[in-house]
Amino acid sequence: MVSTPTRPQVKKSQARNPQARQSPAGTRQGAAPKAAKTGATARPAVSLPGRLRSAYRRFWSALEGTGTSRNGSTYYLILGSTLALTAIGIMMVLSASSVESIAAGKSPYGDALKQGVFAAIGMFTMFVLSRINVVWLKRLAWPGVGAAVVLLALVQVVGSEINGNKNWIDLGGITFQPSEASKLALALWMATVLAMKGRLLSRWQHVAIPAVPMAAIVIGLVLIGNDLGTAMIIMMIAAAALFFAGVPLYLFGIAGLAAAAGTALMAVTSSNRMCRITSWWTGETCANGTDANYQATNGLYGLASGGWFGVGLGQSRQKYSWIPEAHNDFIFAIIGEELGLVGTVVVLILFAILGAAIYRVVVAQEDMFHRVLAGTIMVWLLGQATVNMSVVTGLMPVIGVPLPFISYGGSALLMSLCAIGVVLSLAREQMAPAIRPRRMLKLKAKTAKDTAAKKKTARKRA
Repeated sequence: MVSTPTRPQVKKSQARNPQARQSPAGTRQGAAPKAAKTGATARPAVSLPGRLRSAYRRFWSALEGTGTSRNGSTYYLILGSTLALTAIGIMMVLSASSVESIAAGKSPYGDALKQGVFAAIGMFTMFVLSRINVVWLKRLAWPGVGAAVVLLALVQVVGSEINGNKNWIDLGGITFQPSEASKLALALWMATVLAMKGRLLSRWQHVAIPAVPMAAIVIGLVLIGNDLGTAMIIMMIAAAALFFAGVPLYLFGIAGLAAAAGTALMAVTSSNRMCRITSWWTGETCANGTDANYQATNGLYGLASGGWFGVGLGQSRQKYSWIPEAHNDFIFAIIGEELGLVGTVVVLILFAILGAAIYRVVVAQEDMFHRVLAGTIMVWLLGQATVNMSVVTGLMPVIGVPLPFISYGGSALLMSLCAIGVVLSLAREQMAPAIRPRRMLKLKAKTAKDTAAKKKTARKRA
């Protein structure tokens, strides 16, 4: 696979006629251009978007190289930014959770150690996934989404409820969140199914079946557990898969109206959600005296008190029970308080680098399965990060969505690292063969070329 071309291809007519290629546009062959009479050189006007695109391509060409000299900078940017975000997450979980752990009579390092264990498992899984052929994962699409649906249904039977959300299963003292695993399972399944549909996706019937019903089942089971935030992220995953598959845009308008109507209905029928929305909009308490904006208000206090360089690592005052469970969804506020604006900007830059590098992987894919899978993972991680930081900064009402790689939560961290492993496998294929990391598992996968070759051999024998 090759990177995005850095310059437009020369037209065939110009390649055949070098004189026409050298002469300025709009002049006849053999005729003296007007610019020669005045002594000036005529240059075509280039718009600002064109200049930005050209500069963007030159930058990546210089950074990554072209052809057989590609140095794999995309691969290492994804890997480096992911490891940096994970390291920042473990450090901030230790800082944000230590006070409440001591107050509860627990070890101040307990939550950080658990996060570190899941990070180690996730990094190993990421390494394995980055060394295998992604096409082989198609075999896991149906079993994976089937297992996700079964686990989501099992949550409603034997799951535990925390803060009003029933999303966790307790496995011998270790809590697991099936809704996080369903994100990667649904992304893989939709990429597999939509790639099989191919050109049939221009017809709405093939778009709707079976992609939309399966996504609706997963979203419905998550909503039964009262987790609207995770359901919104899964909606984004489904929409991203359809978009990168090339589904007609008018269908997104219809789906958007339906999703908006459904979200409004769920908000109106839940007093807790309406309380959150009204408190966020008006800044006042609800009719029953509940201040649903309490967590967000103290998060803003933390960001404001951090200033440029913060109050110092471990010196946060808002984590002293002013922000409930500060190491979870509102850990970005603790980063802003302890590390200041500089710390929050570093996190934003790391997510920007991660997004730009994954985008480079997406645009280089020619196979629909690869493009849909990588694009869906990109929207999932960046979209979830955007929602989380928007909530902390008061741009959205409070929604329970963790910050990828940073917020406390083993299931979320493990699945995010697995998703990065899939993207790294695709980025690895873009590297020059001489410097490409070797595969750890040589798993054979059936590709479109293999299928076509087998059909051609069968026809010859017939």
